[in-house]
Amino acid sequence: MQTIATIFWRRLDAPGHDACRLERHGESWQLDGAAVFQHTDGRPARLDYRVYCDKAWHTKWGRVRGWVGSGQVDFAIARNARGDWTLNDEVVPEMGHCIDLDLGFTPATNLVQLRRLNLKKGEAADVPVAWMDLDGDSLAAVAQRYTRQGDGEYAYESPRFEYKETLKVGDEGFVTRYPGLWESVS
Repeated sequence: MQTIATIFWRRLDAPGHDACRLERHGESWQLDGAAVFQHTDGRPARLDYRVYCDKAWHTKWGRVRGWVGSGQVDFAIARNARGDWTLNDEVVPEMGHCIDLDLGFTPATNLVQLRRLNLKKGEAADVPVAWMDLDGDSLAAVAQRYTRQGDGEYAYESPRFEYKETLKVGDEGFVTRYPGLWESVS
């Protein structure tokens, strides 16, 4: 294992922080992180997460453990050889077109999409993701779009959440400024 980069974010829309590191495991990649924040309904949350990708940045599996309020969180998410997504070993239907896992409580997983896409200036891509919904204890397909505007700048859209902003991205691919939601402090 080789640590490639680390980052520390502070949440902007509620109290919270997130720390993450990007690791290389042979030809594969892994994100390891921990987020402590106030959930949208006001409950405190502490979540540890891990996302594992192959050498081409295709998500193979993810794990989320911790708690939100008094409720325990323990999700094992995987993409099998047929391209089906599973949540705690149960197949989630109609998700086979999704390549990336998006953990909605952290900005860390945007790195996976940006690294896999490797967009040149002016290029754009629509990215359907398997989005982890903490409130519904489920995975859902969510449409996203990235347009590279320049060095370290990507126009980002997520119509389901009516979110459209320009993300600032550091050299290693971590989002450093996610307007209204997160910003790096290191």
